[in-house]
Amino acid sequence: MTEADLTIIDYGLNNLKSVSKGFEKIGRSSKVVDTPEEVLSAKCLVLPGIGAFEDGMNGLKKRGLIDPIKQKVSEGTPFLGICLGMQMLFTESEEFGLHKGLDLIKGRVIAFKPPEEMNIDWYKVPHMGWNEIITPAGSTWNGSFLEETKEETNVYFVHSFYPVPEDKGVILATTEHGKQIFASVVQKGSLVGTQFHPEKSGELGLSLLESFCDINNIGKGGAEK
Repeated sequence: MTEADLTIIDYGLNNLKSVSKGFEKIGRSSKVVDTPEEVLSAKCLVLPGIGAFEDGMNGLKKRGLIDPIKQKVSEGTPFLGICLGMQMLFTESEEFGLHKGLDLIKGRVIAFKPPEEMNIDWYKVPHMGWNEIITPAGSTWNGSFLEETKEETNVYFVHSFYPVPEDKGVILATTEHGKQIFASVVQKGSLVGTQFHPEKSGELGLSLLESFCDINNIGKGGAEK
């Protein structure tokens, strides 16, 4: 049996089908796993997710996946966190109390301000729908998986919380919602996180998944084929 290009981590709180379908559309094979052994044998890991932060971390802990994930990241294995999967990369979250994350990127996940505190007619939480990603001041997308992406490209979001990294240097792209500018893409070494859903962001989203694979030599056209 041919080894899959990407390994998608199942911890009971994932949008697995849409993510695997997204990679299928760009000609990459994927498999869904939920054991430490399968995570440790992966050549590229994807951590998708929807739902609450505490439930996500409990799902990883229950399956014994926290230490294997940390080991693979420390070894430089390409890793993509999507939405909740991105948030869990951080130290902790304020969602329904204070909860510890994977602590792979220092920072805290916080909530958008409630609509009643904002004098903006259109403003709603959760932040749901299409919004643009931009390059932070003093930063560049050169050499990253966003290199071929146009500034102010629109992608699809569904979230009520967002991460605030301690090191602003890990922020690859930002987005604004209700006068709140947040990190929508982060990168630290081989670790990449998107607060938006590339698998739900149309052709542009698929091109981002393909770029992530290409830059890490994963799948067709890569060094491993």
